Amino acid sequence: MALKDALLPEYDHEMATTRRLLDRVPEAEFLWKPHDKSMTLGQLSGHIANIPMWCSATLGASELDLATMGEAARPKPPVSRAALLKDFDDKVAAARADLAKSTDPELLAPWTLKSGDQVFFTMPRISAIRTFVMNHLIHHRGQLSVYLRMQNVPLPPIYGPTADEQ
Repeated sequence: MALKDALLPEYDHEMATTRRLLDRVPEAEFLWKPHDKSMTLGQLSGHIANIPMWCSATLGASELDLATMGEAARPKPPVSRAALLKDFDDKVAAARADLAKSTDPELLAPWTLKSGDQVFFTMPRISAIRTFVMNHLIHHRGQLSVYLRMQNVPLPPIYGPTADEQ
């Protein structure tokens, strides 16, 4: 089995789960945040919607230097839930297409995340996709579920039914 064939079902499952959660983000609360040091609901949901782009970036080059990205490193919060979902859907589809055409040697090639001279990590692309993309997205999705709970938004199933869906 090709590595991509083992990774794609997980990718599809996690992206579908994430979309169900993003679909519940109340745009009237985009500016709300649970703490002064926290992102706003809009910033967090926009960050989550942007994360699939990092899969394409990982597959498209051998390194990513954050110092060269400027404002693109921090996307702007969405203006509406519809815009949020469109951005997410577009990036999920592009990343999936890139992943589907990847080969085992490409997925096993080293990939580096850095900022200028500071190297954060170098690992096989497949590991970067699992950690920097998938696990990163799942981490922030967990934060988003807490934000939504604090706003009394019913949560969709994630890895089984929620208290709201039983």
